[in-house]
Amino acid sequence: MASGVDRPIGMFDSGFGGLTVARAVIDLLPAEDLVYIGDTGRYPYGPKPAAEVCGYARQLAWSLVRDFDVKAIVIACNTAASVAFEQLSAELPVPVVSVIEPGVRALSLTTRNKKVGVIGTVGTIASGAYQRAMLLADPALQLTATACPGFVEFVERGATSGDDVGVLAEALLAPVRDAGVDALLLGCTHYPYLSRVIADVMGPDVVLVSSADETAFALAALLTTMSSRQKPGHVGVHKFLSSGDVQWFADLGRRLLGPELANAQQWSSGGTTK
Repeated sequence: MASGVDRPIGMFDSGFGGLTVARAVIDLLPAEDLVYIGDTGRYPYGPKPAAEVCGYARQLAWSLVRDFDVKAIVIACNTAASVAFEQLSAELPVPVVSVIEPGVRALSLTTRNKKVGVIGTVGTIASGAYQRAMLLADPALQLTATACPGFVEFVERGATSGDDVGVLAEALLAPVRDAGVDALLLGCTHYPYLSRVIADVMGPDVVLVSSADETAFALAALLTTMSSRQKPGHVGVHKFLSSGDVQWFADLGRRLLGPELANAQQWSSGGTTK
């Protein structure tokens, strides 16, 4: 398949978290067209079995290839990336970018005391993907990995502040705070929406690292290597689709990302829009 510059970038996530990555890509690469699928009809991915999540990821990725002719795919979901990145990279006819490796590289460059933390969904942490990536990035890093069940649900209800989420954060973040980390990777694309709450719990000496910007940089470098960067001056067209309630996706998405979600469309599990 040709790597034409006029083809869009494909991106998928279990729901809204990947919009942090979409925002970073749109800001860094304003000339690029983008197709984003939020699988809100089947979220959250975190508690689901790895094989089930991998199946969803393959379905979404192949839809982006077959139905939208994308030139590259970004797995904007840590849980999906942790279980499906290798398989998708091997089987798809386009290159795949994962949110995991760019975030790990940034974390390894941020820490001063080599004590680092990563928080993510149950599925992401249980997969060991971040643990393996950290070992490859810098074997000297002392990693504390902690699952934070409940964070995604708060974000997707639009509850990103308040006493309830604050109490939950105090409890869930205790292991990484007690480990003395000086850098914490938000290993779920939903978590930047909770960055203020997380920062309050962790304290001013801990740097929070989000993989969204780093993933956008990695994508830009890939497109440059492929000679697939859109021509300057082109105004990027951004298409957002949801497998669930489109109105809810558009309403919450507009609050989280911006006006680009106003014209969100339906995506069906058969891989077609309707």
